[in-house]
Amino acid sequence: MALAPIPKVVLGSIAFAIFWILAVFPAVPFLPIGRTAGSLLGAMLMVIFRVISPDEAYAAIDLPILGLLFGTMVVSVYLERADMFKYIGKLLSWKSKGPKDLLCRICLISALSSALFTNDTSCVVLTEFILKIAKQHNLPPHPFLLALASSANIGSSATPIGNPQNLVIAVESKISFGDFLFGILPAMLIGVVVNALILIAMYWKLLSGHKDIEDPIAEVAAEEEVNSHQFSPATMSHYSSSFNSQELNGYLLESSSIQNSPQAQNLRNRLVSIESEIHRFHVGSAINSARNSSASKEGTNNNDLASETKVETSPSKTVVEIDRTMDRHVLASSDGKDCLSAERKRLLWKTCVYLITLGMLIAMLLGLNMSWTAISAALALVVLDFKDARPSLEKVSYSLLIFFCGMFITVDGFNKTGIPSALWEFMEPYSRVDRSSGIVILALVILVLSNLASNVPTVLLLGARVAASAAAISKEDEKRAWLILAWVSTVAGNLSLLGSAANLIVCEQARRAPNISYTLTFWSHLKFGLPSTIIVTAIGLTLIR
Repeated sequence: MALAPIPKVVLGSIAFAIFWILAVFPAVPFLPIGRTAGSLLGAMLMVIFRVISPDEAYAAIDLPILGLLFGTMVVSVYLERADMFKYIGKLLSWKSKGPKDLLCRICLISALSSALFTNDTSCVVLTEFILKIAKQHNLPPHPFLLALASSANIGSSATPIGNPQNLVIAVESKISFGDFLFGILPAMLIGVVVNALILIAMYWKLLSGHKDIEDPIAEVAAEEEVNSHQFSPATMSHYSSSFNSQELNGYLLESSSIQNSPQAQNLRNRLVSIESEIHRFHVGSAINSARNSSASKEGTNNNDLASETKVETSPSKTVVEIDRTMDRHVLASSDGKDCLSAERKRLLWKTCVYLITLGMLIAMLLGLNMSWTAISAALALVVLDFKDARPSLEKVSYSLLIFFCGMFITVDGFNKTGIPSALWEFMEPYSRVDRSSGIVILALVILVLSNLASNVPTVLLLGARVAASAAAISKEDEKRAWLILAWVSTVAGNLSLLGSAANLIVCEQARRAPNISYTLTFWSHLKFGLPSTIIVTAIGLTLIR
Protein backbone atom coordinates (compact mmCIF):
# COMPACT_ATOMS: atom_id res chain seq x y z
CA MET A 1 0.00 0.00 0.00
CA ALA A 2 1.40 3.39 -1.01
CA LEU A 3 1.62 6.26 1.42
CA ALA A 4 -1.39 8.56 1.62
CA PRO A 5 -1.06 12.27 0.75
CA ILE A 6 1.41 14.11 2.99
CA PRO A 7 -1.23 16.13 4.94
CA LYS A 8 -3.14 12.93 5.71
CA VAL A 9 0.06 11.16 6.77
CA VAL A 10 1.11 14.01 9.07
CA LEU A 11 -2.31 14.55 10.67
CA GLY A 12 -2.94 10.83 11.07
CA SER A 13 0.47 10.42 12.71
CA ILE A 14 -0.28 13.29 15.11
CA ALA A 15 -3.62 11.74 16.12
CA PHE A 16 -2.03 8.33 16.63
CA ALA A 17 0.86 9.84 18.62
CA ILE A 18 -1.59 11.58 20.97
CA PHE A 19 -3.47 8.31 21.43
CA TRP A 20 -0.22 6.41 22.06
CA ILE A 21 1.10 8.90 24.63
CA LEU A 22 -2.15 8.88 26.61
CA ALA A 23 -2.50 5.09 26.36
CA VAL A 24 1.03 4.41 27.60
CA PHE A 25 1.29 7.38 30.01
CA PRO A 26 -2.32 8.14 31.03
CA ALA A 27 -1.38 10.84 33.56
CA VAL A 28 0.90 13.09 31.48
CA PRO A 29 1.08 16.57 33.08
CA PHE A 30 -0.02 18.52 30.02
CA LEU A 31 -3.16 16.39 29.42
CA PRO A 32 -4.00 14.10 32.38
CA ILE A 33 -7.30 12.81 30.98
CA GLY A 34 -6.53 9.07 31.16
CA ARG A 35 -6.49 6.18 28.70
CA THR A 36 -10.19 6.03 27.88
CA ALA A 37 -10.54 9.73 27.10
CA GLY A 38 -7.22 9.61 25.24
CA SER A 39 -8.53 6.81 23.06
CA LEU A 40 -11.68 8.78 22.22
CA LEU A 41 -9.59 11.89 21.54
CA GLY A 42 -7.41 9.99 19.07
CA ALA A 43 -10.49 8.61 17.33
CA MET A 44 -12.13 12.03 17.16
CA LEU A 45 -8.97 13.62 15.72
CA MET A 46 -8.83 10.95 13.00
CA VAL A 47 -12.33 12.00 11.92
CA ILE A 48 -11.75 15.77 12.33
CA PHE A 49 -8.50 15.58 10.34
CA ARG A 50 -10.38 13.63 7.65
CA VAL A 51 -8.00 10.73 7.84
CA ILE A 52 -11.08 8.55 8.17
CA SER A 53 -14.74 9.29 7.48
CA PRO A 54 -17.44 9.00 10.17
CA ASP A 55 -18.95 5.95 8.46
CA GLU A 56 -15.54 4.30 8.24
CA ALA A 57 -14.98 5.08 11.91
CA TYR A 58 -18.17 3.30 12.94
CA ALA A 59 -17.30 0.36 10.67
CA ALA A 60 -13.86 0.08 12.30
CA ILE A 61 -15.42 -0.84 15.67
CA ASP A 62 -15.26 -4.63 16.00
CA LEU A 63 -18.51 -5.64 17.70
CA PRO A 64 -17.65 -9.36 18.13
CA ILE A 65 -14.58 -8.42 20.17
CA LEU A 66 -16.60 -6.03 22.33
CA GLY A 67 -19.30 -8.68 22.82
CA LEU A 68 -16.76 -11.29 23.88
CA LEU A 69 -15.07 -8.84 26.24
CA PHE A 70 -18.40 -7.79 27.79
CA GLY A 71 -19.59 -11.38 28.23
CA THR A 72 -16.40 -12.54 29.94
CA MET A 73 -16.47 -9.55 32.30
CA VAL A 74 -20.07 -10.29 33.35
CA VAL A 75 -19.21 -13.95 33.94
CA SER A 76 -16.24 -12.86 36.07
CA VAL A 77 -18.51 -10.66 38.18
CA TYR A 78 -20.84 -13.58 38.95
CA LEU A 79 -17.91 -15.90 39.63
CA GLU A 80 -16.67 -13.34 42.15
CA ARG A 81 -20.09 -13.35 43.80
CA ALA A 82 -19.93 -17.16 43.91
CA ASP A 83 -16.63 -16.97 45.87
CA MET A 84 -14.58 -18.58 43.10
CA PHE A 85 -11.67 -16.19 43.55
CA LYS A 86 -11.73 -16.54 47.34
CA TYR A 87 -11.17 -20.26 46.90
CA ILE A 88 -8.35 -19.59 44.45
CA GLY A 89 -6.70 -17.34 47.02
CA LYS A 90 -6.98 -19.98 49.73
CA LEU A 91 -5.16 -22.49 47.52
CA LEU A 92 -2.05 -20.34 47.81
CA SER A 93 -1.54 -21.01 51.52
CA TRP A 94 -3.15 -24.46 51.79
CA LYS A 95 -0.52 -26.80 53.30
CA SER A 96 2.35 -24.65 52.03
CA LYS A 97 5.80 -26.21 52.50
CA GLY A 98 7.99 -23.13 52.45
CA PRO A 99 8.84 -20.08 50.34
CA LYS A 100 9.89 -21.98 47.22
CA ASP A 101 6.74 -24.10 47.28
CA LEU A 102 4.66 -20.96 47.72
CA LEU A 103 6.39 -19.27 44.78
CA CYS A 104 5.79 -22.28 42.50
CA ARG A 105 2.18 -22.43 43.63
CA ILE A 106 1.69 -18.73 42.84
CA CYS A 107 3.14 -19.26 39.36
CA LEU A 108 0.82 -22.19 38.63
CA ILE A 109 -2.38 -20.75 40.11
CA SER A 110 -1.93 -17.31 38.56
CA ALA A 111 -1.22 -18.86 35.15
CA LEU A 112 -4.25 -21.15 35.17
CA SER A 113 -6.61 -18.52 36.55
CA SER A 114 -5.38 -16.01 33.96
CA ALA A 115 -6.09 -18.43 31.14
CA LEU A 116 -9.69 -18.74 32.31
CA PHE A 117 -10.48 -15.33 33.84
CA THR A 118 -7.97 -12.92 32.15
CA ASN A 119 -4.61 -11.85 33.53
CA ASP A 120 -5.86 -8.50 34.82
CA THR A 121 -8.57 -10.16 36.93
CA SER A 122 -6.10 -12.64 38.41
CA CYS A 123 -3.71 -9.87 39.38
CA VAL A 124 -6.51 -7.83 40.96
CA VAL A 125 -7.59 -10.85 42.97
CA LEU A 126 -4.30 -12.30 44.12
CA THR A 127 -2.04 -9.30 44.85
CA GLU A 128 -3.33 -8.58 48.35
CA PHE A 129 -3.66 -12.29 49.12
CA ILE A 130 0.04 -12.70 48.35
CA LEU A 131 1.03 -9.70 50.46
CA LYS A 132 -0.98 -11.07 53.39
CA ILE A 133 0.55 -14.53 53.07
CA ALA A 134 4.06 -13.06 52.81
CA LYS A 135 3.45 -11.02 55.96
CA GLN A 136 1.96 -13.99 57.77
CA HIS A 137 5.04 -16.14 57.09
CA ASN A 138 7.61 -13.34 57.41
CA LEU A 139 8.64 -13.58 53.72
CA PRO A 140 9.86 -10.87 51.33
CA PRO A 141 6.99 -10.02 48.94
CA HIS A 142 9.21 -8.98 46.00
CA PRO A 143 9.76 -12.38 44.30
CA PHE A 144 6.15 -13.42 44.89
CA LEU A 145 4.76 -10.28 43.26
CA LEU A 146 7.04 -10.86 40.27
CA ALA A 147 5.85 -14.46 40.11
CA LEU A 148 2.22 -13.31 40.08
CA ALA A 149 2.58 -10.69 37.33
CA SER A 150 4.87 -12.66 35.03
CA SER A 151 2.98 -15.96 35.34
CA ALA A 152 -0.34 -14.20 34.81
CA ASN A 153 0.95 -12.82 31.51
CA ILE A 154 2.36 -16.17 30.40
CA GLY A 155 -0.77 -18.08 31.42
CA SER A 156 -3.12 -15.68 29.66
CA SER A 157 -1.48 -16.51 26.32
CA ALA A 158 -3.07 -19.97 26.22
CA THR A 159 -6.71 -19.02 25.55
CA PRO A 160 -8.59 -16.46 23.46
CA ILE A 161 -10.21 -15.10 26.64
CA GLY A 162 -6.94 -14.77 28.55
CA ASN A 163 -6.21 -11.17 27.54
CA PRO A 164 -7.51 -8.46 25.16
CA GLN A 165 -4.96 -9.03 22.38
CA ASN A 166 -5.90 -12.72 22.24
CA LEU A 167 -9.55 -11.70 21.88
CA VAL A 168 -8.58 -9.64 18.84
CA ILE A 169 -6.50 -12.45 17.36
CA ALA A 170 -9.17 -15.11 17.92
CA VAL A 171 -11.88 -13.01 16.26
CA GLU A 172 -9.79 -11.79 13.32
CA SER A 173 -8.10 -15.14 12.63
CA LYS A 174 -11.27 -17.21 13.16
CA ILE A 175 -9.15 -19.82 14.94
CA SER A 176 -11.36 -21.98 17.15
CA PHE A 177 -10.99 -21.97 20.92
CA GLY A 178 -9.67 -25.54 20.89
CA ASP A 179 -7.08 -24.95 18.16
CA PHE A 180 -5.93 -21.81 19.92
CA LEU A 181 -5.66 -23.59 23.28
CA PHE A 182 -3.81 -26.68 22.08
CA GLY A 183 -1.57 -24.62 19.81
CA ILE A 184 -0.14 -22.52 22.65
CA LEU A 185 -0.76 -24.70 25.74
CA PRO A 186 2.58 -26.60 25.58
CA ALA A 187 4.50 -23.33 25.27
CA MET A 188 2.50 -21.84 28.14
CA LEU A 189 3.08 -24.77 30.52
CA ILE A 190 6.80 -24.97 29.81
CA GLY A 191 7.03 -21.18 29.98
CA VAL A 192 5.47 -21.10 33.46
CA VAL A 193 7.89 -23.76 34.70
CA VAL A 194 10.92 -22.00 33.22
CA ASN A 195 9.75 -18.67 34.61
CA ALA A 196 9.43 -20.20 38.10
CA LEU A 197 12.91 -21.71 37.84
CA ILE A 198 14.38 -18.35 36.84
CA LEU A 199 12.71 -16.71 39.84
CA ILE A 200 13.98 -19.38 42.23
CA ALA A 201 17.49 -19.14 40.80
CA MET A 202 17.58 -15.33 41.00
CA TYR A 203 16.13 -15.13 44.51
CA TRP A 204 17.45 -18.37 45.99
CA LYS A 205 19.28 -16.70 48.86
CA LEU A 206 16.40 -14.37 49.58
CA LEU A 207 13.94 -17.25 49.72
CA SER A 208 16.29 -19.48 51.71
CA GLY A 209 17.26 -16.79 54.20
CA HIS A 210 13.72 -16.37 55.57
CA LYS A 211 12.22 -19.07 57.70
CA ASP A 212 8.57 -19.85 57.28
CA ILE A 213 7.41 -18.82 60.76
CA GLU A 214 4.17 -20.48 61.73
CA ASP A 215 2.15 -18.26 64.05
CA PRO A 216 -1.30 -19.67 64.93
CA ILE A 217 -2.66 -16.22 65.78
CA ALA A 218 -1.32 -14.80 62.51
CA GLU A 219 -2.82 -17.71 60.59
CA VAL A 220 -6.26 -17.07 62.07
CA ALA A 221 -5.97 -13.35 61.34
CA ALA A 222 -4.82 -14.01 57.79
CA GLU A 223 -7.69 -16.41 57.21
CA GLU A 224 -10.17 -13.81 58.44
CA GLU A 225 -8.61 -11.26 56.08
CA VAL A 226 -8.92 -13.69 53.17
CA ASN A 227 -12.55 -14.40 54.01
CA SER A 228 -13.42 -10.72 54.30
CA HIS A 229 -11.46 -9.58 51.23
CA GLN A 230 -13.59 -8.92 48.18
CA PHE A 231 -13.05 -7.12 44.93
CA SER A 232 -14.62 -6.12 41.66
CA PRO A 233 -12.82 -7.94 38.84
CA ALA A 234 -14.10 -5.60 36.20
CA THR A 235 -13.45 -2.24 37.84
CA MET A 236 -10.41 -3.36 39.83
CA SER A 237 -11.69 -1.84 43.04
CA HIS A 238 -11.26 -3.37 46.49
CA TYR A 239 -13.41 -3.50 49.56
CA SER A 240 -11.79 -4.28 52.88
CA SER A 241 -14.81 -6.11 54.18
CA SER A 242 -17.93 -7.29 52.45
CA PHE A 243 -20.58 -9.95 52.63
CA ASN A 244 -19.96 -13.27 50.93
CA SER A 245 -23.59 -13.56 49.85
CA GLN A 246 -25.64 -11.18 47.78
CA GLU A 247 -28.99 -11.98 49.40
CA LEU A 248 -28.61 -9.38 52.18
CA ASN A 249 -26.82 -6.81 50.03
CA GLY A 250 -30.12 -5.53 48.75
CA TYR A 251 -31.54 -5.50 52.27
CA LEU A 252 -28.53 -3.72 53.78
CA LEU A 253 -27.88 -1.02 51.20
CA GLU A 254 -27.06 1.56 53.84
CA SER A 255 -25.71 -0.48 56.73
CA SER A 256 -25.17 2.33 59.20
CA SER A 257 -28.65 3.79 58.87
CA ILE A 258 -30.40 0.43 58.86
CA GLN A 259 -28.52 -0.89 61.85
CA ASN A 260 -29.74 2.10 63.87
CA SER A 261 -33.28 2.01 62.51
CA PRO A 262 -36.24 0.93 64.71
CA GLN A 263 -36.90 -2.08 62.49
CA ALA A 264 -33.35 -3.32 62.97
CA GLN A 265 -33.57 -2.79 66.74
CA ASN A 266 -36.84 -4.71 66.88
CA LEU A 267 -35.32 -7.51 64.83
CA ARG A 268 -32.27 -7.64 67.08
CA ASN A 269 -34.44 -7.66 70.23
CA ARG A 270 -36.54 -10.50 68.80
CA LEU A 271 -33.43 -12.46 67.97
CA VAL A 272 -32.02 -11.87 71.48
CA SER A 273 -35.21 -13.16 73.07
CA ILE A 274 -35.30 -16.21 70.79
CA GLU A 275 -31.65 -16.93 71.53
CA SER A 276 -32.26 -16.58 75.28
CA GLU A 277 -35.13 -19.07 75.09
CA ILE A 278 -32.88 -21.50 73.25
CA HIS A 279 -30.14 -21.09 75.85
CA ARG A 280 -32.57 -21.57 78.74
CA PHE A 281 -33.84 -24.74 77.12
CA HIS A 282 -30.35 -26.17 76.70
CA VAL A 283 -29.26 -25.09 80.17
CA GLY A 284 -32.36 -26.61 81.72
CA SER A 285 -31.77 -29.86 79.87
CA ALA A 286 -28.18 -29.91 81.02
CA ILE A 287 -29.18 -29.31 84.66
CA ASN A 288 -31.72 -32.13 84.58
CA SER A 289 -29.10 -34.39 83.10
CA ALA A 290 -26.64 -33.39 85.80
CA ARG A 291 -29.09 -34.18 88.58
CA ASN A 292 -29.39 -37.74 87.29
CA SER A 293 -25.63 -38.25 87.20
CA SER A 294 -23.45 -39.84 89.91
CA ALA A 295 -22.99 -38.07 93.25
CA SER A 296 -19.20 -38.08 92.96
CA LYS A 297 -19.35 -35.88 89.86
CA GLU A 298 -22.23 -33.69 90.97
CA GLY A 299 -20.13 -30.84 92.33
CA THR A 300 -17.96 -30.64 89.25
CA ASN A 301 -20.90 -30.83 86.88
CA ASN A 302 -22.75 -28.11 88.77
CA ASN A 303 -19.73 -25.82 88.57
CA ASP A 304 -19.36 -26.47 84.85
CA LEU A 305 -23.05 -25.90 84.29
CA ALA A 306 -22.98 -22.67 86.24
CA SER A 307 -20.01 -21.50 84.23
CA GLU A 308 -21.67 -22.52 80.99
CA THR A 309 -24.91 -20.87 82.02
CA LYS A 310 -23.10 -17.68 82.87
CA VAL A 311 -21.34 -17.58 79.50
CA GLU A 312 -24.27 -18.61 77.37
CA THR A 313 -26.79 -16.26 78.96
CA SER A 314 -24.52 -13.23 78.86
CA PRO A 315 -26.49 -10.56 76.97
CA SER A 316 -23.42 -8.97 75.40
CA LYS A 317 -22.12 -12.36 74.28
CA THR A 318 -25.49 -13.21 72.81
CA VAL A 319 -25.71 -9.96 70.86
CA VAL A 320 -22.18 -10.37 69.53
CA GLU A 321 -22.87 -13.92 68.44
CA ILE A 322 -26.11 -12.86 66.77
CA ASP A 323 -24.38 -10.00 64.96
CA ARG A 324 -21.70 -12.38 63.72
CA THR A 325 -24.37 -14.80 62.64
CA MET A 326 -26.14 -12.05 60.72
CA ASP A 327 -22.89 -11.00 59.03
CA ARG A 328 -22.28 -14.55 57.87
CA HIS A 329 -25.85 -14.96 56.68
CA VAL A 330 -26.66 -17.89 58.87
CA LEU A 331 -30.06 -16.33 59.47
CA ALA A 332 -31.90 -16.28 56.18
CA SER A 333 -34.39 -13.50 56.96
CA SER A 334 -36.05 -11.46 59.72
CA ASP A 335 -39.02 -13.83 59.72
CA GLY A 336 -36.85 -16.64 61.13
CA LYS A 337 -36.61 -18.85 58.05
CA ASP A 338 -34.55 -21.99 58.28
CA CYS A 339 -30.87 -21.01 58.06
CA LEU A 340 -29.94 -24.40 56.62
CA SER A 341 -32.39 -23.86 53.77
CA ALA A 342 -30.75 -20.52 52.95
CA GLU A 343 -27.32 -22.11 52.92
CA ARG A 344 -28.56 -24.84 50.58
CA LYS A 345 -30.03 -22.26 48.24
CA ARG A 346 -26.75 -20.38 48.28
CA LEU A 347 -24.80 -23.58 47.53
CA LEU A 348 -27.20 -24.48 44.72
CA TRP A 349 -26.84 -21.02 43.17
CA LYS A 350 -23.05 -21.17 43.33
CA THR A 351 -23.06 -24.63 41.75
CA CYS A 352 -25.21 -23.34 38.89
CA VAL A 353 -22.81 -20.43 38.33
CA TYR A 354 -19.87 -22.83 38.09
CA LEU A 355 -21.77 -25.16 35.76
CA ILE A 356 -22.78 -22.34 33.42
CA THR A 357 -19.18 -21.11 33.30
CA LEU A 358 -17.97 -24.63 32.58
CA GLY A 359 -20.62 -24.94 29.88
CA MET A 360 -19.40 -21.72 28.30
CA LEU A 361 -15.84 -23.06 28.12
CA ILE A 362 -17.01 -26.38 26.69
CA ALA A 363 -19.12 -24.61 24.07
CA MET A 364 -16.11 -22.54 23.04
CA LEU A 365 -13.97 -25.69 22.83
CA LEU A 366 -16.60 -27.25 20.56
CA GLY A 367 -16.19 -24.35 18.14
CA LEU A 368 -19.32 -22.29 18.82
CA ASN A 369 -19.14 -18.54 18.23
CA MET A 370 -17.11 -17.26 21.17
CA SER A 371 -18.73 -13.83 21.33
CA TRP A 372 -22.30 -15.07 21.42
CA THR A 373 -21.36 -17.94 23.72
CA ALA A 374 -19.93 -15.52 26.29
CA ILE A 375 -22.96 -13.21 26.02
CA SER A 376 -25.35 -16.17 26.35
CA ALA A 377 -23.54 -17.38 29.48
CA ALA A 378 -23.68 -13.87 30.93
CA LEU A 379 -27.42 -13.57 30.30
CA ALA A 380 -28.03 -17.06 31.73
CA LEU A 381 -26.34 -15.96 34.95
CA VAL A 382 -28.40 -12.77 35.05
CA VAL A 383 -31.65 -14.73 34.65
CA LEU A 384 -30.56 -17.38 37.15
CA ASP A 385 -29.89 -14.70 39.76
CA PHE A 386 -33.59 -13.75 39.54
CA LYS A 387 -33.13 -10.19 40.77
CA ASP A 388 -32.25 -6.75 39.46
CA ALA A 389 -28.97 -7.18 37.57
CA ARG A 390 -27.95 -3.53 37.83
CA PRO A 391 -25.54 -3.96 40.79
CA SER A 392 -23.70 -6.73 38.95
CA LEU A 393 -23.71 -5.00 35.56
CA GLU A 394 -22.39 -1.83 37.16
CA LYS A 395 -19.17 -3.72 37.93
CA VAL A 396 -18.46 -4.20 34.22
CA SER A 397 -15.63 -1.94 33.06
CA TYR A 398 -17.49 0.07 30.44
CA SER A 399 -14.53 2.44 30.28
CA LEU A 400 -12.49 -0.46 28.88
CA LEU A 401 -15.14 -1.12 26.21
CA ILE A 402 -15.08 2.58 25.26
CA PHE A 403 -11.28 2.49 25.19
CA PHE A 404 -11.44 -0.36 22.69
CA CYS A 405 -13.90 1.54 20.49
CA GLY A 406 -11.61 4.55 20.33
CA MET A 407 -8.57 2.36 19.76
CA PHE A 408 -10.20 0.52 16.85
CA ILE A 409 -10.96 3.82 15.12
CA THR A 410 -7.53 5.33 15.86
CA VAL A 411 -5.57 2.30 14.64
CA ASP A 412 -7.73 1.99 11.52
CA GLY A 413 -7.07 5.65 10.74
CA PHE A 414 -3.33 5.17 11.23
CA ASN A 415 -3.44 2.19 8.89
CA LYS A 416 -5.00 4.40 6.22
CA THR A 417 -1.95 6.68 6.29
CA GLY A 418 0.04 3.83 4.74
CA ILE A 419 2.87 4.05 7.29
CA PRO A 420 2.36 0.56 8.84
CA SER A 421 2.13 -1.03 5.38
CA ALA A 422 5.30 0.69 4.20
CA LEU A 423 7.21 -0.46 7.28
CA TRP A 424 5.91 -4.01 6.92
CA GLU A 425 6.86 -4.15 3.25
CA PHE A 426 10.42 -3.37 4.33
CA MET A 427 10.43 -6.03 7.08
CA GLU A 428 8.34 -8.75 5.42
CA PRO A 429 11.11 -10.45 3.39
CA TYR A 430 13.09 -10.96 6.61
CA SER A 431 10.13 -12.01 8.79
CA ARG A 432 8.69 -15.05 7.03
CA VAL A 433 7.55 -17.84 9.32
CA ASP A 434 8.79 -20.68 7.07
CA ARG A 435 12.37 -20.31 8.33
CA SER A 436 13.95 -19.94 11.76
CA SER A 437 15.67 -16.62 11.08
CA GLY A 438 12.37 -15.13 9.92
CA ILE A 439 10.59 -16.27 13.09
CA VAL A 440 13.34 -14.72 15.22
CA ILE A 441 13.13 -11.37 13.41
CA LEU A 442 9.33 -11.39 13.53
CA ALA A 443 9.44 -12.13 17.25
CA LEU A 444 11.87 -9.26 17.86
CA VAL A 445 9.64 -6.86 15.91
CA ILE A 446 6.58 -7.92 17.93
CA LEU A 447 8.56 -7.75 21.18
CA VAL A 448 9.79 -4.20 20.56
CA LEU A 449 6.47 -2.86 19.26
CA SER A 450 4.53 -4.46 22.14
CA ASN A 451 6.66 -2.54 24.63
CA LEU A 452 6.64 0.70 22.65
CA ALA A 453 3.06 0.83 21.38
CA SER A 454 1.42 -1.68 23.77
CA ASN A 455 0.37 -5.17 22.76
CA VAL A 456 -3.21 -4.61 21.58
CA PRO A 457 -2.32 -1.82 19.08
CA THR A 458 0.61 -3.97 17.94
CA VAL A 459 -1.75 -6.85 17.19
CA LEU A 460 -4.15 -4.54 15.36
CA LEU A 461 -1.32 -3.06 13.29
CA LEU A 462 0.55 -6.28 12.46
CA GLY A 463 -2.07 -9.02 12.62
CA ALA A 464 -3.57 -8.88 9.15
CA ARG A 465 -0.19 -8.22 7.51
CA VAL A 466 1.62 -11.06 9.26
CA ALA A 467 -1.25 -13.44 8.49
CA ALA A 468 -1.38 -12.43 4.80
CA SER A 469 2.36 -12.99 4.44
CA ALA A 470 2.12 -16.42 6.06
CA ALA A 471 -1.02 -17.37 4.09
CA ALA A 472 1.00 -16.99 0.88
CA ILE A 473 3.11 -19.92 2.11
CA SER A 474 0.42 -22.26 3.49
CA LYS A 475 -2.73 -22.38 5.56
CA GLU A 476 -0.87 -23.98 8.46
CA ASP A 477 1.76 -21.24 8.39
CA GLU A 478 -1.01 -18.64 8.59
CA LYS A 479 -2.38 -20.25 11.74
CA ARG A 480 1.11 -20.53 13.19
CA ALA A 481 1.78 -16.85 12.46
CA TRP A 482 -1.33 -15.85 14.42
CA LEU A 483 -0.30 -18.04 17.36
CA ILE A 484 3.25 -16.64 17.30
CA LEU A 485 1.77 -13.14 17.38
CA ALA A 486 -0.41 -14.12 20.38
CA TRP A 487 2.48 -15.73 22.24
CA VAL A 488 5.13 -13.06 21.71
CA SER A 489 2.85 -10.04 22.19
CA THR A 490 1.64 -11.49 25.50
CA VAL A 491 4.97 -12.64 26.95
CA ALA A 492 6.48 -9.32 25.86
CA GLY A 493 4.50 -7.75 28.69
CA ASN A 494 6.97 -9.26 31.17
CA LEU A 495 9.90 -7.26 29.81
CA SER A 496 9.30 -4.13 31.88
CA LEU A 497 6.92 -2.80 34.48
CA LEU A 498 5.15 -0.77 31.78
CA GLY A 499 4.90 -3.73 29.41
CA SER A 500 1.40 -4.84 30.41
CA ALA A 501 -1.58 -3.71 32.42
CA ALA A 502 -1.18 -6.76 34.67
CA ASN A 503 2.24 -5.52 35.81
CA LEU A 504 0.86 -2.09 36.61
CA ILE A 505 -2.08 -3.60 38.49
CA VAL A 506 0.23 -5.64 40.71
CA CYS A 507 2.45 -2.60 41.30
CA GLU A 508 -0.42 -0.28 42.18
CA GLN A 509 -2.32 -2.80 44.27
CA ALA A 510 0.81 -3.63 46.26
CA ARG A 511 1.66 0.04 46.76
CA ARG A 512 -1.83 0.93 47.99
CA ALA A 513 -2.50 -2.14 50.15
CA PRO A 514 -3.32 -0.95 53.70
CA ASN A 515 -0.76 -1.94 56.37
CA ILE A 516 1.05 -4.35 54.01
CA SER A 517 2.06 -2.04 51.17
CA TYR A 518 5.14 -2.73 49.07
CA THR A 519 6.72 -0.75 46.23
CA LEU A 520 7.80 -2.72 43.15
CA THR A 521 10.27 -0.53 41.26
CA PHE A 522 10.85 -0.31 37.51
CA TRP A 523 14.49 -1.45 37.71
CA SER A 524 13.86 -4.33 40.08
CA HIS A 525 11.25 -5.61 37.63
CA LEU A 526 13.51 -5.07 34.61
CA LYS A 527 16.33 -7.02 36.28
CA PHE A 528 14.13 -10.11 36.25
CA GLY A 529 11.87 -9.28 33.32
CA LEU A 530 14.53 -8.92 30.62
CA PRO A 531 16.14 -12.38 30.92
CA SER A 532 12.84 -14.09 31.70
CA THR A 533 11.09 -12.60 28.66
CA ILE A 534 13.87 -13.52 26.25
CA ILE A 535 14.28 -17.08 27.54
CA VAL A 536 10.56 -17.88 27.87
CA THR A 537 9.74 -16.35 24.46
CA ALA A 538 12.50 -18.31 22.74
CA ILE A 539 11.50 -21.63 24.32
CA GLY A 540 7.83 -21.06 23.51
CA LEU A 541 8.54 -20.33 19.84
CA THR A 542 9.99 -23.81 19.42
CA LEU A 543 6.81 -25.40 20.84
CA ILE A 544 4.11 -23.52 18.92
CA ARG A 545 2.65 -25.56 16.09
